[in-house]
Amino acid sequence: MNLALFAHTWRANRTRVLIVAVALAVWGTFMPIIYDSFGSAFQDIFESGAFPPQFAQFGGGDIFSLGGAVAIGFIHPIAVGLNLVFAVGFATAAIAGERQRGTLEVLLSRPISRRTVYATLAVSGALFVGIAVLGSILGSLIGAGLTGRTADLGVSQLPLLWLNGALLYWAIGAIALLASASFDRLSQALAVTLAFVVVSYFLDVLGSLWPDAKGLQPYSVFHYLDPKAILSGFPDANDLIVLGTITAAAVVAALLLFPRRDLAAPS
Repeated sequence: MNLALFAHTWRANRTRVLIVAVALAVWGTFMPIIYDSFGSAFQDIFESGAFPPQFAQFGGGDIFSLGGAVAIGFIHPIAVGLNLVFAVGFATAAIAGERQRGTLEVLLSRPISRRTVYATLAVSGALFVGIAVLGSILGSLIGAGLTGRTADLGVSQLPLLWLNGALLYWAIGAIALLASASFDRLSQALAVTLAFVVVSYFLDVLGSLWPDAKGLQPYSVFHYLDPKAILSGFPDANDLIVLGTITAAAVVAALLLFPRRDLAAPS
C-alpha cells in the first residue's frame, strides 16, 4: 500500500465520509423509534388481514420486533443508497474515472506498481464503507437508548452486525473496483456494477415478498445480510463465508487483470 496515495484519497473523501456516516446514523436512529411508537399498531393492522403478511417481512426484517425494525433499516433503499456512495460510487471511479480523465497515467508514471495502486484504493474504499456501516450501528444504538430498549437490542451482537454489513458492501465494492480496473470509461464500470446491484436487490426483495420467488434469494448478495438473526443471537456463519468469498474472488481477479491491461492513450 502507498501511504501518500492513501493520505491523498482520505483527504479527498473525508468530508463525504462524515456526511454519509452521519446520515446513516440519523436514519438508523429512526427505526427503533418507529418501532417503539407504531410497532403494536402495525401488528394489529397486519393481524387484521388488511395486508398480506409478506409485506411485513420486507428484506428479511419485520416491524413487530426491535431486531426486525433494525433489519428493515439496514435493507431499506435509503440505507442501501447511502452505503453505495462508496461501495459503488468511489470504487467505480477510483480507477476508471482516473483513466477517463487521463490522470491514471500520471499516477502510474511514479515508482508505484499497479497492484500497489489497486491495494491502496481497495483499502481506502474498505475503510470508507466500514465507517459508513458503523454510522448505521451507532444510530441503531442511539435509537434504542432513546426509547429505553437498549437491553432488547442485543448490544453484544452489534460488532458481528457491523461485520456482516461491512462484508456485504465490501463484496459489492470489490466487484465495483474490479469493473473499474477492467474498463476505460467510468460509465461502463458504473453500468456493470449498478446492473449487478439492482438485479441482486430485486431478487432479494422479490423473494421476501413473494413466496414462490423465495428460491431466487440465494442468488442475491443482499440475502446474506441478516441483521434480525444476528440481533436475535442466531447468526449464520455461512453468510459471512459467502460474502467473504465473493470479496476475495473479486480482489484476486482484479489483482490478476489490472497489471496485465494494455492502457492505450485515452481517446
